[in-house]
Amino acid sequence: MPGEQRTYPTGVPCWVDVTASDLDEATRFYGGLFGWEFHDATPSGASGAYLIATLDGEDAAALASGDDARWMSYIACEDADAAADAVLRAGGAVLEAPGDAGPGGRMATCADPQGAVFRLWQPHRRPGAQIVNVPGAWNFSDLHAPDPAAAQRFYREAFGWQVDADLGAGMFRLPGYGDHLAATIDPDIHERQAFAPPGFADVIAGFTPSDENARWWIRFTVGDRDASVADVERLGGHVFSATDTAWTREAVVADPGGARFILSQYTPPE
Repeated sequence: MPGEQRTYPTGVPCWVDVTASDLDEATRFYGGLFGWEFHDATPSGASGAYLIATLDGEDAAALASGDDARWMSYIACEDADAAADAVLRAGGAVLEAPGDAGPGGRMATCADPQGAVFRLWQPHRRPGAQIVNVPGAWNFSDLHAPDPAAAQRFYREAFGWQVDADLGAGMFRLPGYGDHLAATIDPDIHERQAFAPPGFADVIAGFTPSDENARWWIRFTVGDRDASVADVERLGGHVFSATDTAWTREAVVADPGGARFILSQYTPPE
């Protein structure tokens, strides 16, 4: 619905940010690559800076000062303390206990049993990304894990996620999320996705079995994969690989500080 704020029910990935040791370099890179603009949202008393990146005036992601260069995915919750307890009961770890992140919300840093790190986000002023799935914006958080069964069990127990055979093994869904979208910002979602298997509107994250260490990958939509790859190189980043699938043209890249992410151009079959 026009003008309505995008909200995220408990269990839905809601936000992404990246740490960078040189924020000036990072803002130059991401501003040039995605057209982001930045404003300071550093909480009072924080040891480092926190910059909100906006696209077309809407919150898209954030940049934080720090030496551990990586993109991080956040999962929404009503109560960060209760959600952290659920992570522990499901066999995960709480790496940083829940704490207030200024007026924006409350967060905790966690890891699943295979070591993939993510954060919990209990929103106050900032519910999460307000622009998604358009060029220059966050598209998807995609879990890569060497033990698929263990990953599915943990996220089901901690957050209620499901993997349905009709949707394929590569998608996590949270029952009811499509209805939430239909009741808030996307009233036509069920009609628009009538061609898809039941439950497709509930998809909230990706899932890929992998021989590498478990981690969450962050995908961003681009209008032209090859042009964006050229921009990455021009702006001082690094390109690791490019892949074409039946539905997308993708590239694994890194910013100048070494934080890796995925560019994804939507190219559906004719």
